[in-house]
Amino acid sequence: MEKKVGVLLSGCGVYDGSEIHEAVLTLLALDKAGAKAVCMAPDIEQLHVVNHLSQETTDEKRNVLVESARIARGEIQNLKDVKAEDIDALILPGGFGAAKNLSTFAVHGPDAQVNPEVERIIKEMVGAKKPVGAICIAPATLTKIISDKKPQVTIGNDLSTAQAIEKMGGVHHNCGVDRIHIDKNNRLVTTPAYMLGPGIKDVAVGIEELVNEIMVMID
Repeated sequence: MEKKVGVLLSGCGVYDGSEIHEAVLTLLALDKAGAKAVCMAPDIEQLHVVNHLSQETTDEKRNVLVESARIARGEIQNLKDVKAEDIDALILPGGFGAAKNLSTFAVHGPDAQVNPEVERIIKEMVGAKKPVGAICIAPATLTKIISDKKPQVTIGNDLSTAQAIEKMGGVHHNCGVDRIHIDKNNRLVTTPAYMLGPGIKDVAVGIEELVNEIMVMID
């Protein structure tokens, strides 16, 4: 039977939403692995909107679900309508949206607040012992949600982010862009992606490895 893997998006664009390369590489790897991607996003307003040409914040208002639909080619569900029982695994691509819209980690660090629906789906997945993958900065939000389980994750080797993860109760492991870290106890898989880069070909290696490990965990 075809495996269903949720992809939790946080908007469209590295500076204020999902990192598009990471999201698309995740979708590509899932398709190559024979899985059906189930895209989802919370129906909320973005923290802010960034002009990706000038990298300046604008006065625009945009919706995370509507913007995420761009990446999903319109095939996307409101996160509130998705339950752990609907999918076999869940993956969170990175991009600042993962730390601005899914949580407030980008603003508040270890004192971040997490979107209630994001917290719900993660806790449901971990509680059901279904695998969860997190890419780039997304492991920080993941750590905040399940801090009581002392999750083992990687965001690469950025010292300040690693220290924030440790302060939230996580255990950080330095990792190369072409590698993954596996937390067997909590069934988590993480990879640094554009926290390290430098290029899309480098990021692609770790993301495909993460997806393949998630598929092994499902089986």
